[in-house]
Amino acid sequence: MDDTVINEYNELLNNISNELDITPIKYEQAVERYKAVGIWLEDGVYPADTHNSPYIYTQGSFRLGTVVRPIREGKESDYDIDLVCELQIDKDTTTPRDLKMMIGDRLKAHGTYKRLLDDEGRRCWTLQYSEADGIGFHLDILPSLPEDRNYKSALTMIGVPSETAEKAITISHKNEAQSYAWSSSNPNGYANWFNNRIGPIFEKVKSRARRRIFENNIQIFASVDDVPDQLIKTPLQKAIQILKCHRDMRFVGHRWEKEKPISMILTTLSALLYNQEADVFSTLQNVISLLNAHSSLLNPRYRLEEHVASLNIMNRLSDGTWYIPNPVNPNENFADRWHENDNRRAKAFFQWVDWAHNDLVEILTQVDSIKEIVQRLDECLGKNIEKRAASGHFVLGGPVIIHSKGDRAPHIEIKNPSKPWSSIGI
Repeated sequence: MDDTVINEYNELLNNISNELDITPIKYEQAVERYKAVGIWLEDGVYPADTHNSPYIYTQGSFRLGTVVRPIREGKESDYDIDLVCELQIDKDTTTPRDLKMMIGDRLKAHGTYKRLLDDEGRRCWTLQYSEADGIGFHLDILPSLPEDRNYKSALTMIGVPSETAEKAITISHKNEAQSYAWSSSNPNGYANWFNNRIGPIFEKVKSRARRRIFENNIQIFASVDDVPDQLIKTPLQKAIQILKCHRDMRFVGHRWEKEKPISMILTTLSALLYNQEADVFSTLQNVISLLNAHSSLLNPRYRLEEHVASLNIMNRLSDGTWYIPNPVNPNENFADRWHENDNRRAKAFFQWVDWAHNDLVEILTQVDSIKEIVQRLDECLGKNIEKRAASGHFVLGGPVIIHSKGDRAPHIEIKNPSKPWSSIGI
């Protein structure tokens, strides 16, 4: 395969990522929605609080810059926006149920939010926004409190940096028996870890990326310097967007659709394997190939090659269970259910890796032109995405932040998002 086709393929992959990303207009709508919710939650009065404003910030793909429009039952669905509402209350002064109800009651006290509010979820309260253009939002609000001192100390004892442990929160989890329990999380710590993984390459690509965004959006920005950092996407973020889309499309109608790899595992493993590659194809090639090298773990008697095992990103234990640790809390195992139903989730994961290897990496050894590549990608990424990306139509590779004069900014982390997204200090 000659360099010309490889370069064209990289450009196509960049355009695909741009097409998968949320548009500036939709991002503006999203900011307006969760900014208003943040103000409402911030102004609430909560029992046992310390008179400090709630700490409100985004988490998940919006925070990490890896958002794509979800595919459900084979169709594009509404965007998911995850918002954390961290009340400044000591854990020992309330209960998991009371925490959940504090936030739910505050949302119900607002006429519009009461109407938009979905049934209580296991962890979140969800506001369902319908938009005139048919592309809506699910705004998931996660009630939380700061974790207690003993838990944070325990994290540092197992090697978690103290600055990461300090960001740990406790959330309310409602189980199938309808009882409530505390559960720990650390979205701020995870986002900081992810940003550290992309930090070096961000510094290398930011100047050229900022120039390209400006040249393709001169109707929005008066100068190159007006393009904010959060619009710049690294090859890793673009690769994750493509992998998430590929996963969604490949599992549509498949017997393992319910077991398809979760985004947290996909994102974590990709970030761990990222080696500061400077382009999207090299990133995909490296990540997918190394994931594929772990597929031998499906055979419990097989031992990984030394250079693969040394990556220490996943393991299969002697009892047959799987282990993929949360990078900001090794006690949390993202693969804790992979052994169930004859390892169905593990099998689904490695089936997807095999598909991705063939569809996104080996494709360059199987075709002779970019036209053939586009035709082959139709099935695994969706015809509409491929058609728009192949046409060269450039969509801004990130959100446009628009502030109206006189807007009151809640204590929400959207004022100066980190690269490329951040809420208060992620």
